[in-house]
Amino acid sequence: MDPPSGPRGPLGPAREPGCVATPVSPSSTSSLDPPLPTSPTAAEAQAAAWVSFPTVDVPAHAHYTLGIVILLVGLTGMLGNLTVIYTFCRSRGLRTPANMFIINLAVSDFLMCFTQAPVVFASSLYKRWLFGEAGCEFYAFCGALFGITSMITLTAIALDRYLVITRPLAIGVVSKRRAALVLLGVWLYALAWSLPPFFGWSAYVPEGLLTSCSWDYMSFTPAVRAYTMLLFCFVFFLPLLVIIYCYVFIFRAIRETGQALQTFGACEGRSELPQQRQGLQNEWKMAKIVLLVILLFVLSWAPYSTVALMAFAGYAHVLTPYMNSVPAVIAKASAIHNPIIYAITHPKYRMAIAQHLPCLGLLLGVSGQRTGPYASYRSTHRSTLSSQASDLSWVSRRRRQESLGSESEMVRMPGPL
Repeated sequence: MDPPSGPRGPLGPAREPGCVATPVSPSSTSSLDPPLPTSPTAAEAQAAAWVSFPTVDVPAHAHYTLGIVILLVGLTGMLGNLTVIYTFCRSRGLRTPANMFIINLAVSDFLMCFTQAPVVFASSLYKRWLFGEAGCEFYAFCGALFGITSMITLTAIALDRYLVITRPLAIGVVSKRRAALVLLGVWLYALAWSLPPFFGWSAYVPEGLLTSCSWDYMSFTPAVRAYTMLLFCFVFFLPLLVIIYCYVFIFRAIRETGQALQTFGACEGRSELPQQRQGLQNEWKMAKIVLLVILLFVLSWAPYSTVALMAFAGYAHVLTPYMNSVPAVIAKASAIHNPIIYAITHPKYRMAIAQHLPCLGLLLGVSGQRTGPYASYRSTHRSTLSSQASDLSWVSRRRRQESLGSESEMVRMPGPL
């Protein structure tokens, strides 16, 4: 459908409300004469990039619905991730180097919600972009930076789980300093892929209903297509392959370790080894939680990635404003999954909430038992004593059996002739 012509200024091309047009110098042509045909310039190309959808002929309630949904997503994400950050930082038992990656993920998700939701909500109320070209570029830059940071942080978490479970002796204990250096690398990597549109490699432009912005994946130019393909390779597909590789070996290592414990216990005359089996179960539970977080993140970004790849393949003409805006909202909703998953499945996080946020603990159905350092020490001490008592009873029982066996052998032996 050909878009209806918008109001024309005396010197410029047709414009639509909410779109940015490039001004033409008054000295270049007379207001009475038609503009002379000129070759495409960088300014004209930039102006064309700002008009991905010249006309957004959608009902007003579509804008309002989008705004309300993104506002609810933003509020939920901000409150949930603030709770994660506060709880993990306050609880001594959760302030571990490995959990620094979870805190970093919560920080990036919080910033994603904080910088995206209010802007889209306000623009949706007015049914157009309100914050100009600079605001559009900053909004899209923040979305790219925090989205990439979350994906690479999940990759770092998968690598950390892989090394802890499959190569514990090779890497030693991960210190907070080493974890901080890894997180610094994560942010620098995300920044390196978020800055190129500011320097002419692709661009940050309005998308969909023209109430939000993203990188320009609709233009079918070599530079834009190259940036899109490299972005997907090094920010989505390659990290996803690393995550899959890590978890294949994590599950294989856990299975082999479980089989080895059963074999060792059978050889020693015991059905199970309590301490080792408990540690294996804890690692298995944590691996499943992280895998669930990663799967939901990938599924949230999959529709948006599909839309961008359709435009990359040359099918941008079949994409409608709804097909661009709805997947973008689903992708941003990935920021609310992690706090919900932790609140349901992470036992230490649930107990920490009950201790530091009792009202929220009641909503989650968690009793306010003591979970401080002393309680943790008592629990560990009791489990250690119980395990030691079990080991001692087994050793004494085994020795008694061996003693009885040797005495019976001596009774059966014939005396000297």
